[in-house]
Amino acid sequence: MQSNVQVKLQKPAETNHAIHDLLTERWSPRAFSTQSVEPEKLFSLFEAARWAASGGNQQPWTFIVATREDAAMHEKLISTMTGSNPAWTKNVPVLVLSVAKLNPDRPAAAQRFAYYDVGQAVANLTVQAAALGLHTHQMGGFDPAKASELFEIPEGYEPMTIIAIGYQGDIDDLPEDLREREKLPRTRKPLTETVFGGRWNQPLALTTKSTTTS
Repeated sequence: MQSNVQVKLQKPAETNHAIHDLLTERWSPRAFSTQSVEPEKLFSLFEAARWAASGGNQQPWTFIVATREDAAMHEKLISTMTGSNPAWTKNVPVLVLSVAKLNPDRPAAAQRFAYYDVGQAVANLTVQAAALGLHTHQMGGFDPAKASELFEIPEGYEPMTIIAIGYQGDIDDLPEDLREREKLPRTRKPLTETVFGGRWNQPLALTTKSTTTS
């Protein structure tokens, strides 16, 4: 049961360069309210995913949606989860299984683009969620084979992630170990470790040239 006084966290990113507020404020909580997500908002998320870029316009993404209103469906998706995920997802109003479609007509080496494109679609979804006051949390901790069996996913389609979607809840509703993890600060590697110029492991150095007119 959720407490009357909710303890909610705000964890804005401490950026070194200016980025959009939606990206600054976006983070992945585990404490979710049981409040339902309005259908129009939920469809807005999938509309954002629909318009993601994709190689050759293949659009290799599919989403299987489980809401708490359909308890059997919701519990079935939770049953595929591993680790600590089942402990906190029971409150999440919407759980979504993302699935990548592999194209048998393309070379095997090109199949990685399907995974890449599903990631782009989900990225669109997460930013749209932030714009609507919703939170998302993406999980890789689940059994893809079990998910394929339970949801009758055909051959040639590969379950990728489970996404929790909803409004932020009270961290006191989490088990103690997850409560402490929830409070940890957000961190990212510095750009010097991930953005290179000239050669591998050489941090990108850009200069701004001034221009004059005579």
